[in-house]
Amino acid sequence: MSIFALYFELGSEHILDYAKGYDHILFVLALCAVYLLMDWKQILILVTAFTIGHSITLALATLNIITANTAWIEFLIPVTIFTTAVSNLFRKVETLSGSRVHLNYLLALFFGLIHGMAFSNYLKSLLGSQKSITLPLFAFNLGLEAGQIIIVGVFLALSFIAVNLAGVSRRDWKMVVSSAVAAIALMLMKDRIPEL
Repeated sequence: MSIFALYFELGSEHILDYAKGYDHILFVLALCAVYLLMDWKQILILVTAFTIGHSITLALATLNIITANTAWIEFLIPVTIFTTAVSNLFRKVETLSGSRVHLNYLLALFFGLIHGMAFSNYLKSLLGSQKSITLPLFAFNLGLEAGQIIIVGVFLALSFIAVNLAGVSRRDWKMVVSSAVAAIALMLMKDRIPEL
């Protein structure tokens, strides 16, 4: 197996493994909660903005250019999930076009910076004594993006079934998904409060 294929697979498995990537999956669900299948382009841009954000800090942290307190990063991740999910509760469907969407892209990018710090220790341990990290880092991030797109695809299929086939209103679907994600994030925040 080539280095690219190995790290691509590791990246996709890391996000798709519920035991390791559940908080990352929750964030992707929070990002998607207000959208339906017809909004797939907007979701793809949001998820890609998030990937770009965590790719930046993942690279910087892996290269030891930046460091952060792991306990605080682990706490901030559910804060980003909670913030995104709660903001969905107050967002109207009409605001999903125009300047509000651009703000969503910036927030996804910013929150991605935080999530990338959490991946850095995992990736550092994988890279070990690799001389060049460019290809493994690129492949790992592509794998993460592919995994996120799979999660988005499954979510969009479920939303299509719920809204288009079962007749659940778009508002109710958004409220249920966002409330559930926010509640889980709140529990994670409580469990991860750093010691001062």
